[in-house]
Amino acid sequence: MHLTLFIKGMIVGLVIAAPVGPVNILCIQRTLTVGKRSGFVSGLGAATADTIFGIIAALGLTLIADFLVAQQFWLRLIGGAIIVALGIRALNYHPKTASERRTSYRKRAAGDFTSTFALTITNPITIFSFAAILATANAVVPEDDLSAAWALIVGVFIGSQVWWSSLTFGAAFFREQLNDRGLLRLTRISGGIIILCGIVALLSVIPPFNDFFDY
Repeated sequence: MHLTLFIKGMIVGLVIAAPVGPVNILCIQRTLTVGKRSGFVSGLGAATADTIFGIIAALGLTLIADFLVAQQFWLRLIGGAIIVALGIRALNYHPKTASERRTSYRKRAAGDFTSTFALTITNPITIFSFAAILATANAVVPEDDLSAAWALIVGVFIGSQVWWSSLTFGAAFFREQLNDRGLLRLTRISGGIIILCGIVALLSVIPPFNDFFDY
């Protein structure tokens, strides 16, 4: 029973993390410009936020879910602003030496984790995605069975982190094929895409547009 929920949790974690969005692009961009550890820590931040949503959905914490959904205007506004700021930062990137990348990583590890965690947690609609996918997978936790709930939750975290780790190591392999000029061009493109995602997120809080955008 618990093993089945664990496996289903892994599948749910993978499905939730996989869709391409600003966090995926940011994770790739950081892997390319700073290194694998930066990409891994960024993915860990997103996986942690996904797991929190998984806890809310698996345990049926409707009060928390309702509160987050009720505050989605401000959450989306904050998330959109952060995305735009990170995109602008990517546009201002300049290639660094290996030594500079190591120093930069030590200074920014907490920021890498916090920023992707914040971007993921400010999208409360993810709760509905979790609920729908859990129902589709028939991942039902028996009432008051905390061990079964934790089997599902741990599975969600591992599944999500498997995705982010795979993305990071794939980007790191690709990085080896690029020279500084190619890396700079790719970083500029990714920065522009991140800014565009942020603009979409900001537009999603405006009534005429919020029926069309959902990040």
